Amino acid sequence: MSDKTEVNLTGVKQNKSVWLVKVPKYLSQQWDKATEKGEVGKITIGKKQGKTEVHFSLDEDLTGLDAVGEQDASLRVPRDHPFTMHPVGGQSMAVFTRINHMGNWAIAQGPATSEGPWVARGLVVHRAECRPVVNDNYMKLKKLQIQESMKPQRLSQQLERAVTNVFKPVANHDFNLEYEKKKKSEGKMVRADRQLVLDMLFSAFEKHQYYNIKDLVDITKQPVTYLKEIMREIGTYNSKGAHKSTWELKSEYRHYQSAEDEDTQTS
Repeated sequence: MSDKTEVNLTGVKQNKSVWLVKVPKYLSQQWDKATEKGEVGKITIGKKQGKTEVHFSLDEDLTGLDAVGEQDASLRVPRDHPFTMHPVGGQSMAVFTRINHMGNWAIAQGPATSEGPWVARGLVVHRAECRPVVNDNYMKLKKLQIQESMKPQRLSQQLERAVTNVFKPVANHDFNLEYEKKKKSEGKMVRADRQLVLDMLFSAFEKHQYYNIKDLVDITKQPVTYLKEIMREIGTYNSKGAHKSTWELKSEYRHYQSAEDEDTQTS
């Protein structure tokens, strides 16, 4: 979490206790099916020979296999799951949640700003593993899961005839054709007579004192390298100041007087 993330510690301050339980993947998949009903099963806690025994029993309606795979209608998800308890040890662990956009509590994942503020729900006082009772039904389920995981994600298939209702490659795209048409209509820039280019440049600088090279290319329709070659002879490039990256005529070619020239004459 970021240093700037705010965390609501009300649950920790109230000494709320929570259990951290590891469950099989298929069990969490079955729980996802209980969104409408809400109840996923029952937990019983008892004592046997001085030891705490915890047992989880999955709801009968959630033992169907449609969330795990197809197959044998008689094959069901195990209902009975005893807990294997583990000590927390010297660790200090807490469970954090946040309120999502639907207003429900969920385990916090990702940045807090995307959903809601982080909230500490309580300190972990017990760790446990929820394990199924190993029997023939469970072994069949494991076999089915292994078979499902071994299926390739993509399959190659030989077609009897060509598919005609999908995207086909084209020789050229519309935007390429438009670009070629525009380029052809404008024509390739060819070097014009030097004196003609000079006349166009002097005419342009009679209207404005400063131009960037792009504007001069648009005005003269000349290649950039050719244009820069001419401008180095008749102009000055401003590399800094208020008119940075622009060209202006050298003093001997100007039809006007700059402020600097006027000051010189006055003095």
